[in-house]
Amino acid sequence: MSAAERLAQLALGYRLAADAAPRFGRLLELLESDPRAPSSVTASAAAVDRHVADSLSALEIAPLRAARQIADIGSGAGFPGLVLAIALPQARITLLESVGRRCEFLERARVATGTTNAAVVCARAEAWPAGLAQHDIATARALGPLALLCEYAAPLLVIGGRLIAWKGKVSRVEQAAGDRAAGELGLEAAGVIRSRPYPGSEEHHLHIYAKTAATPIRFPRRPGAARKRPLGARR
Repeated sequence: MSAAERLAQLALGYRLAADAAPRFGRLLELLESDPRAPSSVTASAAAVDRHVADSLSALEIAPLRAARQIADIGSGAGFPGLVLAIALPQARITLLESVGRRCEFLERARVATGTTNAAVVCARAEAWPAGLAQHDIATARALGPLALLCEYAAPLLVIGGRLIAWKGKVSRVEQAAGDRAAGELGLEAAGVIRSRPYPGSEEHHLHIYAKTAATPIRFPRRPGAARKRPLGARR
């Protein structure tokens, strides 16, 4: 099956708009042709599953389908954020990225795909005051341990919002630390979905946290503190 055929299959399976598959195709063309693309997987034959199908897997989660404001933390090459912006035209999606060259690629990709409901914000999650308590959903893919993701996401979410984190296999230690951190941040673990977005996908999980209470005013901490002094660690 060609990349174009696979994209059409994905768009049909998720009941996306008629223009979704060709727009995904333009994103993959840019990823493959741009030497500055911030990804180790750039060939369309592989990227169609590793990036697009993987990103779309979260559409199984009903609150994401219904979201109006989404923050994609550490958006990188636009996965999942730009893919979700194409899939969810009713949502406003912020592609939040702190590395300048990645922000430049994201803007080129946003323009190339004609994605007007996405905006690139070149900033760290901890240093984006305009985003605080504004989002129904925060997404993060292959970005770090669960405790770190909870700390990045919680201040950005409205009460009732969700963090959706793309993860591979998670150890019991990481899971426990993430759950403890969530408790400090006004979040609660709300389930783990095991999915197989493409053949050969191993240990693919979507970890969901719901924001059930206000995040304490001491968050967000200053940039870098979440990695240097992670929440949820046993003392």
